[in-house]
Amino acid sequence: MSHTIEPPRLSEPELLPPLSIHALASKDEFSRYVIEGALIEYQEAERVAFDQVVFKNVTITESALRRIELTDVIFDHCDLSNVDFSEAFMHRTVFRDCRLTGTDFTGARFQNVSVTDCIGEYAVFRFAQFKGASFDRCSLVSADYYQAGIKGLYFSECNLEQATLAGCKLQGVDLSDCEFTGLLVDLQDLDGCIISAEQAASFAGLLGLVIK
Repeated sequence: MSHTIEPPRLSEPELLPPLSIHALASKDEFSRYVIEGALIEYQEAERVAFDQVVFKNVTITESALRRIELTDVIFDHCDLSNVDFSEAFMHRTVFRDCRLTGTDFTGARFQNVSVTDCIGEYAVFRFAQFKGASFDRCSLVSADYYQAGIKGLYFSECNLEQATLAGCKLQGVDLSDCEFTGLLVDLQDLDGCIISAEQAASFAGLLGLVIK
C-alpha cells in the first residue's frame, strides 16, 4: 500500500563519511555520517540530534535517549529494543528491518516516517502524534498506541494481535489487510474503521453479538 510519506533527503548516502560512536551526551549534534556496526550501550542523554545520518547494523541497548531529534535519517538492520526514545521528534526517517521490541516512543512525534519489515512487539507509542507515518509488514503484537493521535497513521500487512488502540479515533483507518484476532479498542472509537469481513468477528464481542 502506498502512502504520501516523504523519504529522507539524503544526497549520495554512499559517500557519507564513517563515524565511530560509542558515547552520547545531551545536545550532541551529528550531521552527514554513516554509522555502521556500532554498539552503543548504557547511555543516557537528551536532545541528541542526527541530521542526514545512516545507521547500519547498529545496536543501542540499555539506553535512554529522550527527546532525540532525527531528520533525514535511515536505520537499516538495527537493534533498538527497549531503548527509551520518549518525546522523540522524527522527520523524514526510515526504520528498515529493525528490532523495536519494547522500544519506548511515548509522546513522540512522527512526521514522514516509514517503518518497514520491523519487529515492534510490545513497543510503546502512547500519546504519540502521527502526521504521515506508515507501518508496513511489521510485527506489532501487543504494541501500545493508547491515546495516540493517528490521523496520519497507516498500517499495511501488519500483525496487530492484542495491540492497544484504546483512545485512538479509528475513523478512516484501514486495518483490512492486517492480522489479528483481538485488539484492545474502545467501542466509540470504531466508527469508520475499515476492516475485512473475516475481521468483523473480532469486534462482535464489543457489540455484544454472538456469531454462529
